[in-house]
Amino acid sequence: MLPEGEESLLLVDETETEEEQMTGRTYRLDEKNEIIAGEIDGREAIKQSLLLILQTEREEFEIYSGDYGIELMDLIGQTPPLVYVNLEQVIKEALMQDDRVEDVGDFSFERLEKHAVSVKFTVTTIEGDIDMETEVNING
Repeated sequence: MLPEGEESLLLVDETETEEEQMTGRTYRLDEKNEIIAGEIDGREAIKQSLLLILQTEREEFEIYSGDYGIELMDLIGQTPPLVYVNLEQVIKEALMQDDRVEDVGDFSFERLEKHAVSVKFTVTTIEGDIDMETEVNING
């Protein structure tokens, strides 16, 4: 039995329990000029977010959660064929942390120098497919 007037505490407001959907609107980072240049959303915001994930070593910066970023340090010193296999996995694992990413595939690799690899792949997102490319230094 509840004290008089306490019954209202048991009522749950359903609007508060629903998960709020976040907007994809964010600042546009102009890396070339090292400035913030307006705002973006949609595919462009997702692509920028994915590029930032690929440029951030996981657990290197305390500001990010342990799930944010990519683990490339373990690839240093491996032979290119082994790097290709492992690189595909670490890219998938890193990018799939973003809720807007549905799949990562269609990988292709190219050896650039003795210690560098270019990787191209397609990211399937809620906004459609995004073709991406990144370079990885496997010498440290």
